[in-house]
Amino acid sequence: MATGRLGVGETLGALNAAVGPGGPVWFKETHARHLRVRDFLAPQRALRARFGDGQVPERVLQAVACLQGPGVAPVLRCAPTPAGLSLQLHRPAVFERVLGAVAAYVTPAKPASPSPPVVLHCPALSRSPGALGLSRLRAVLVADHLARALRAHGVCVRLVPPVRDPHMSAFLQKLRVDWPTALERASPEALKNRVLAEFSSAPNGETLPPGVLGRLCLKELVEQGRGAGYDPNVDHCVVTEDLLSVLADLQEAVRQRPEDSHSSLVWAPDDGSHGYKVVHVVSCEEEFQQQKLDLLWRKLDDQAPLGQKHLVCGPVKVADVPGPLMTAPEFYELRHVQVCETSALKHGGDLAQDPAWMETLGILSVATIKFEMLSTAPQCPLLLTNSSISTKGTKSGTFVMYNCARLATLFESYERSMEQGLYPPFPPVSSLDFSLLRDEGEWLLLFNSVLPFLDLLSQTVSLASTAPGLHVPARTEMVCKFLVQLSMDFSSYYNRIHVLGEPRPHLFGQMFARLQLLRAIREVFHTGLAMLGLPPLSHI
Repeated sequence: MATGRLGVGETLGALNAAVGPGGPVWFKETHARHLRVRDFLAPQRALRARFGDGQVPERVLQAVACLQGPGVAPVLRCAPTPAGLSLQLHRPAVFERVLGAVAAYVTPAKPASPSPPVVLHCPALSRSPGALGLSRLRAVLVADHLARALRAHGVCVRLVPPVRDPHMSAFLQKLRVDWPTALERASPEALKNRVLAEFSSAPNGETLPPGVLGRLCLKELVEQGRGAGYDPNVDHCVVTEDLLSVLADLQEAVRQRPEDSHSSLVWAPDDGSHGYKVVHVVSCEEEFQQQKLDLLWRKLDDQAPLGQKHLVCGPVKVADVPGPLMTAPEFYELRHVQVCETSALKHGGDLAQDPAWMETLGILSVATIKFEMLSTAPQCPLLLTNSSISTKGTKSGTFVMYNCARLATLFESYERSMEQGLYPPFPPVSSLDFSLLRDEGEWLLLFNSVLPFLDLLSQTVSLASTAPGLHVPARTEMVCKFLVQLSMDFSSYYNRIHVLGEPRPHLFGQMFARLQLLRAIREVFHTGLAMLGLPPLSHI
């Protein structure tokens, strides 16, 4: 069996190189209708732009047909069609390569070279749960998801501020948000002395409120960063002891030596800084104040990281909710009640009173909220529904969890049947005949879900922190969207195909090949859900 992980990116790179110099012309097909006849396409329009008359030279056709290289999937055929240059992979060989080494396709690889450590600062967590609106809740969930994805890729991540409010800590545990806690604040004395040195008394003899130290001008720093994207209306900052405590937390985070529990690699910065990339994950409501904090840190600390970035999450509203804006705890209770009602209708009885179901219902409630909050690009506005939810809705977190539970039930059924002697033990993977996987749904699951999964995770953690400008985009919506699409594809396949067929020896080969494919799908589900802090469920 050939070794080495196949990759969509590597295959596309080789295909474009085979066409010759110029921009990329190939793309990967994703729709089931197109995958019936091809896996990659170089559209006719792109070929005409490259070759004038659209006629692909014979040497290019030969190069594509004989495509080889590290990570390049084996090619079965390549031929001109009315749509363009159509390529189909040698699917049994791809099945064999991928399903023979599932771990290589579902577990993020550790970096070959050290990555810069990251500080994720989420100012919303300095509040109490009752003061946490939905826009700030979105920022919290984005920061938590980003931290999990970065750590899975071997990046050292520090989370700021540590949560000191026990009620907030309890609420985060309910939401399955993994965030550090602390009993005491970091000492802001050094910063306080620096502030007091800026002015020896209150300006114009003004009497300052308790906790307020004075007002510092930030205009000069704003002018220096004019091209970075700072709001030109930022001109001064009212310095309070609470604000200095936040800065002290940030100082402490960047002054700690980066630790990477996943490898022995240590990031060694060469720019004289502490090496941390600081990303402030804020709601749109907090953006203006966070810019002030960013600039204040630079004004008071000569060693403050210069590469601070702001990930600003768009506003969140709930449709048809009159009166005051809904708080995060109120929204959780709304979704929890709806999940309980939906589950009671499906299974009967008051499941919320059943201890065996309480944890499951809590997980489903959190899954519902996280998929709602994280399935849209974080920078975009988000409008949530106030209506009841359903496990039949294909866009919901409950739908994803339901299909993950269906997979668990399938493998439990196989284990029980094996113990009863109906099926033999699972054979070595190397002995499986993957040419028996002929259903179009099987190729759809492998080609759209297993094969590109790690590439998708890499895009999720790509923060472009070295790009110019204050704001940094993030693709934190990708995992949720991917899991929803995977659930739809798996559900369609599972409803059509009877995986555990009749216990007849001549059918076992196909059954085991299918089970190995679904093992890979199960691992993709588990890894993807782990990035959201969600455990897989065995029943719903």
